[in-house]
Amino acid sequence: MLTERQQLILHALINNYIRSAEPVGSRTISKREEIGYSSATIRNEMADLEEHGYIEQPHTSAGRVPSNKGYRFYVDQLVKAPFTKPSDLIQMRQLFAERFYELEQVMNQAAGILTSLTNYTSIILGHEINHTKLKHLQLLPISDNEAVVILVTDTGKVESKKIKIPEEISHGELERVVNLLNEKLVGVAMNELRERVTTEVSRELGRFLKQYQQMIAVLEETLTQPNDERIVMKGASKIMMQPEFRDVDKARDILTLFEQNDMVVRLFDSHESGIQVRIGTENNEEAVNNCSIITATYHLNGLPIGTLGILGPTRMEYGRVIGILDGLATNLSELLSHLYKTK
Repeated sequence: MLTERQQLILHALINNYIRSAEPVGSRTISKREEIGYSSATIRNEMADLEEHGYIEQPHTSAGRVPSNKGYRFYVDQLVKAPFTKPSDLIQMRQLFAERFYELEQVMNQAAGILTSLTNYTSIILGHEINHTKLKHLQLLPISDNEAVVILVTDTGKVESKKIKIPEEISHGELERVVNLLNEKLVGVAMNELRERVTTEVSRELGRFLKQYQQMIAVLEETLTQPNDERIVMKGASKIMMQPEFRDVDKARDILTLFEQNDMVVRLFDSHESGIQVRIGTENNEEAVNNCSIITATYHLNGLPIGTLGILGPTRMEYGRVIGILDGLATNLSELLSHLYKTK
């Protein structure tokens, strides 16, 4: 365990490095009002901190920089409480003062606010397909053998798909199909629709429709939902503006990663509620070994429905970013609760 003096010096070193992006020497730390120790004393303590892996010395500098272990200790022990600036709160209030009708609108706006406030890359995942339910289904014939299926979810999202109508099905029979679908499927989670069609709906259709097997095949294809997460990304180029990523290869690796949706979901999808901070190599992906990822879950009716995330350099203002994410996740959960309630 670090002594109180070592913690004070580590805290000062990391705060200095976050602001300057330059290695920090003992003389710089000794000038801080809260320190009160000589440069010689600080050098000795820094040597111990380096020996125990909390700080490192770049080859080209006499100063020190935090290691991943140092940042982890800083986040877990030295960041006393998340905080937000008054200007941050104003921007968040402006977001939630607007009127939204779909989750996608909220996600886009929230991601923009996150990037604007932090100047880092923001990622928002929405697991909408696993939580939203069917509110209404319509089927509109557009020719003798084609129709458009319109699905309306309880979040206000509208999806339309063109289908081929099996031969010899009359308009009257189509109307009965639609009525049956609404009777059996309204209120069912979107990712469970296909299963319901092959069980309950199939049995009922067989009682009045000769071509029910062909109709079931069409409905199965129409109601199959993609497994992809809904991803909103803002400020992908922001990470390139940080001094740590002037190296072209590092920048290219991160930009390539952003193009892989599966990888983005794996890195940002949080399986635990609340704030999660992963520093450097804790992310288990070489492209982001010099980055930190901070995530916060947002909820609907007490259940996690998505993740807010920030990707930035390990030299990040952790207290403020955590405060912004926490505040935004809380307000977003309240907004979605109201949005769903009013549907």
